[in-house]
Amino acid sequence: MEKKKILLTAPWPAAALAALKADYTVLMPREIPPGAKEILELLAQADAFCPTFVDTIDSGLIAAMPDHIRLIASFGVGVNHIDMAAANEKGLIVTNTPGVVSEDTADITIGLMIAALRGFYKGEKVLRASQWQGAWNSTLLGTKVSGKTLGIVGLGRIGEMVARRAKAFDMELLYFSRTRKPALEDALGIRHVPRLEDLLAAADIISLHVPLSPGTRHLINAKNLEHFKPGAFLINTSRGGLVDEAALVSALKTGRLGGAGLDVYEYEPKLAAGLAGLENVTILPHLGTATLETRTAMGLRVKENLDAFFRTGKPLDGVGFQS
Repeated sequence: MEKKKILLTAPWPAAALAALKADYTVLMPREIPPGAKEILELLAQADAFCPTFVDTIDSGLIAAMPDHIRLIASFGVGVNHIDMAAANEKGLIVTNTPGVVSEDTADITIGLMIAALRGFYKGEKVLRASQWQGAWNSTLLGTKVSGKTLGIVGLGRIGEMVARRAKAFDMELLYFSRTRKPALEDALGIRHVPRLEDLLAAADIISLHVPLSPGTRHLINAKNLEHFKPGAFLINTSRGGLVDEAALVSALKTGRLGGAGLDVYEYEPKLAAGLAGLENVTILPHLGTATLETRTAMGLRVKENLDAFFRTGKPLDGVGFQS
């Protein structure tokens, strides 16, 4: 039987790509990232579409997709890069790769907390410029991490894993979430705070772990930044659009915030004006899932969704229209 054809928009880690090629014919664009014209040309030959989390799959592209394409199996957890309303209207099934990314994202969240509070960037900058004069008592002083109050916005898989790691730092744990989770409250010693404003005012560190949607876009805006405890730190490893970056830059410049640790950005891959020049922000280029192990696992999870879809018509991780 002829193999089904799968369109990728970028190469996968070798082991995941080899597993995919064992059961499918893989189509790849000439240019990476591909333009809409080349995507549509290749989709005419394909049986399913596997974009990555950095590809923009907008309503125009979805409307122009050939009707025989029924599945968008995305390489990543978030689906905010896909116009879900347009996908639902066209009757497309959209899948993602939950679960396999949680540990790496939680790890990098803790890493950003430590780096931001202890001022790693300032120290590295001094060293790289050959300006270090030795370890003096009053230079390059950061903020202690252990014992701080951590406010987690969104206690899903990743938020829970961050809380479990934070316990090793003897942090007081608070959370704000749409759904209260009494079992986790008991297991982790984490306290639910019903209002976001109250969480922002109580925590030394705020860590964001909610999906991006119309309701959560600019969840951290100029108004909510005023609720932060003076000198508090913001950590975002979720989605850049959760934060109004212009307002964040202003709060960092004025000292309203003590600092920030960011792995995602509102206009990724571009940074908000003034952000890169600030010494009280630690910035990473969306490295949350960027380990060989996790990116391989993501590819294998995409394949599992493809396998289930072609075998039964129902993928494992559907987040869109289900017939």
